[in-house]
Amino acid sequence: MTSLFQLPVQVETETVTSPGVTIYTPRLSGLQSPAVQKKLNAAFSGLTASLVNEQNKYQTGTLREMTGHYEVKTNQRGLLSLIATNYAYSAPMAHGYTVAESLTCDVNSGNFFTLSQLFKSGSGYVELLSQHVRVQLQRRKLPLLNPPFKSVWPDQNFYLADKALVVYFDLLEITPYYVGFPMFPISVYDLLPIAAERGPLDILAVDVS
Repeated sequence: MTSLFQLPVQVETETVTSPGVTIYTPRLSGLQSPAVQKKLNAAFSGLTASLVNEQNKYQTGTLREMTGHYEVKTNQRGLLSLIATNYAYSAPMAHGYTVAESLTCDVNSGNFFTLSQLFKSGSGYVELLSQHVRVQLQRRKLPLLNPPFKSVWPDQNFYLADKALVVYFDLLEITPYYVGFPMFPISVYDLLPIAAERGPLDILAVDVS
């Protein structure tokens, strides 16, 4: 799929502003394949637009503020993983609201990964990830809206952060608002037995030589 130890790709920031609104969108440049670069940048633009549209479901008053950010979590070995957020507040809401989405891709092929594609077919990854989440919920003493915690979704939100797979939940999905986005980092080494061969987890688990 990808070669190890590739240089990070160049990520620039496109900024769109209007009164009360600032939106930052990642833009790739300098990729070997213009077609792949165009595809990925289109996906990032779509991600930004998706978050704005999602906010429109919650903002019922007069929009006072909207800010869209992104964070690059992995940019190595031909893999790019990032999370984008959008915070908005409109009067007379008691407080603002944040939505988030993430994307993980192969910068050589332009392919995007779903959670299931990180694992071998029939691996039972949903239950294994759910077990890790249960342990962390208990250890971190996170309150639940509807205990007990049951399971992650097969297409659970995730991103890759160096040697970890991070699964996360939306605001108010499993925990109260004040908790924010509950995120659960899981070491790639704990997942290697069920990781897809030569897939992202397999690639990130290789030590530096």
